[in-house]
Amino acid sequence: MKIDHQKAEYASTPLNTKKILLWLAMVSMIMLFAGLTSAYMVRQAEGNWLNFQLPGLFTASTVVLALSSVTMQLGVRAAKKGKIDLLRNLLMVTLTLGILFVALQFQGWKALVHDNVFFGGTKSNPSGSFLYVLTGLHLAHLAGGILYLMYVLLVTIKNSQIFGPKNVLSVELCATFWHFLDGLWIYLFLFLLFVK
Repeated sequence: MKIDHQKAEYASTPLNTKKILLWLAMVSMIMLFAGLTSAYMVRQAEGNWLNFQLPGLFTASTVVLALSSVTMQLGVRAAKKGKIDLLRNLLMVTLTLGILFVALQFQGWKALVHDNVFFGGTKSNPSGSFLYVLTGLHLAHLAGGILYLMYVLLVTIKNSQIFGPKNVLSVELCATFWHFLDGLWIYLFLFLLFVK
């Protein structure tokens, strides 16, 4: 009886560890972006600050990322019900929307350059540099989310037995991180839109 209990306790430890590590990583990201947005406001108050309109592409990318959170959550539900084919399809849609978000961000940067908003150099203004740093760092974190999403998708393609109603941890962790990145982007988008 003791051996079974110890095995069960040992088996549950990695699950808790993975969740804790993910939450610690997300807290550190929150601290990073809180520090950067605070620095943004401090620098803005010092003057020599260029006000500009965010490209409409940033609004479109926000909608795309929000939709990807919906498809990701539907994927979690499908995994819990053992609907692996549906999970696979929803993960593919989420991945496609994530890649579309990245493409829209790059197009948004091109639109900013067209409007003479630059990063660094003699032509730049601190407001533009902050925008590129904030959106670029978010994009870097999203790239990590896309890689993890691709990993989970590949596992569902190669070995569908891994996912079932009782074993959806990797899908749940992926969804948690994806929703976090979505929420972080919405915060950054609203911050850049209204803090001028």
